[in-house]
Amino acid sequence: MLALSRSDLKTLVPMADAVELMKVAFRELSAGRALAPVRSSLPVNDDPSAMLMMPGFVPASGALGFKTVNFFAGNPKRGLPTIHAIVCLIDPDNGIPMAVMEGGYVTALRTGAVSGAATDLMARPDSATLTVIGAGVQGVTQAAAVCAVRPIERIIGVDVSEEQLSRFRAAMAEDWPDLAGMVETTTDASSAVKAADVICTATTARRAVFDDADLKPGTHINAVGAFTPEMQEVPVATCGRARIVVDNFDAVMEEAGDLLMAIAAGVISEDDLHLELGHVVEDSAKGRADDEEITFFKSVGNAVQDVVVARFAVDAARAKGVGQEVNLL
Repeated sequence: MLALSRSDLKTLVPMADAVELMKVAFRELSAGRALAPVRSSLPVNDDPSAMLMMPGFVPASGALGFKTVNFFAGNPKRGLPTIHAIVCLIDPDNGIPMAVMEGGYVTALRTGAVSGAATDLMARPDSATLTVIGAGVQGVTQAAAVCAVRPIERIIGVDVSEEQLSRFRAAMAEDWPDLAGMVETTTDASSAVKAADVICTATTARRAVFDDADLKPGTHINAVGAFTPEMQEVPVATCGRARIVVDNFDAVMEEAGDLLMAIAAGVISEDDLHLELGHVVEDSAKGRADDEEITFFKSVGNAVQDVVVARFAVDAARAKGVGQEVNLL
């Protein structure tokens, strides 16, 4: 089997290709032609820590495999990242393991890319200012993906931590140097939201990270951070007035705190959450009615994203002679 490192993956999967892969993955999922059970969580320690298991199968892409994400809350005290992940790709014809790869970059890339796909299908074509709330690893790829599909001229990174903002600027300069000149950072979310045409939220917040009143007409929002019922990034009031598109209905009903809180408050119902990104991809539904509408894409993540990226990476690696061969026999 093939082993691919983070540095390998950075060279193998361009963001523009990843965005198109997300459109295929969610088109197939919404059409019932792909399989991805709601992820299972295995508690590990009391700090809290958990291992998340995410299998997926997209026959149209020849993509079968799984991702394991290990969240260990005590790791920063050990000088280690909080999250580690691996992705394993399986041959769908014979069940033989094809590859294993570093999953942190796959996660960041595909999470950014799905926001890129949603932005391409839902944001105003003239969107020029992007605000990214949450300046971590996910925030970097959110910015890169939106810039791949819209004529962004200004990227505003927002975080409560000046240290995190410094890392955001450094990561943009290292990984996306052609975008680095557009980057500015602030701890003032209100001013950044007021300026934004597109907003990406990628945080671990448990309450809304901006005020609904600060949104200007026509803003598009990608929210990818709140992935448990207790977490929230987007205000209840915004949920109540926005056109909502989700990555997968079953998954958001299990995990999307933003939307579950809005349902509990009575401003939306389950019936408002059946419009999936795959429906917009196949053009059976529209992502935007007019230039004044607030649009909101909510993603909690899905294994179809990981396996289609993994399959693309492996095919590219074989063609380019990248990666290390590992003999398991």
